[in-house]
Amino acid sequence: MHTLPETGYLRLPQILGNPTARPPIPAVIPVGRSTWWAGVKAGRFPKPVKLGPRTTAWKVEDIRALIERWNA
Repeated sequence: MHTLPETGYLRLPQILGNPTARPPIPAVIPVGRSTWWAGVKAGRFPKPVKLGPRTTAWKVEDIRALIERWNA
């Protein structure tokens, strides 16, 4: 499993990965951006938290719970 912090927030590239970053960021949830946002809208994925006018993030606890549901 990927190393996630115990608490805090994750931005979308930290969840979906970013292969062009240096160093590359591996995906925790291997889906595309449009699939992710459709899942958020449908309630399959956690709701985001707005940290600022242009900053959206997700609670680490919510992402961990999503991973646990998928692995159960």
